[in-house]
Amino acid sequence: MNYWLMKSEPSVYSIWDLQREGQTLWDGVRNYQARNYLKAMQPGDRAFFYHSNADPPGIAGLMQIVETQVVDPSQFDATSPYYDPKSRPGDPRWYTVRVEFVAVLERFLSLAELREIFSSEELEVVRRGTRLSVVPVSQEVAERVLALTTASAGLYGDIKKR
Repeated sequence: MNYWLMKSEPSVYSIWDLQREGQTLWDGVRNYQARNYLKAMQPGDRAFFYHSNADPPGIAGLMQIVETQVVDPSQFDATSPYYDPKSRPGDPRWYTVRVEFVAVLERFLSLAELREIFSSEELEVVRRGTRLSVVPVSQEVAERVLALTTASAGLYGDIKKR
């Protein structure tokens, strides 16, 4: 299993929206490197849900990847803010994943706190100027993040077993 960090502005889509809905398509990613990370994901991978452009920004929850290599339908919708007029149904540019709610973390981890604990080599989101909405997280760092959240033993144990 791999680990990821995926950003969303809570005013657009939050961990609580995902909790209420259960699953969602993670659409609208329009950066080629972030898209490549989405294409590298596998069902069963876990991702930290990061609230960006928030006060404060930080890691709020955990989700699981349930479907991969999904063509992002928003690229074809002319009414969508994520519309890409150069993308064609027969030759799509943008792929995404379907995610499933796992947990709201018992303790929110703010960006300021993450910067105190992790280097930018360990956790890319702490690097100043980092704009990618999807980044990989090593298993070691993922386990340290989970330990910091005081997540329940069952949740943490489940993560470590996979």
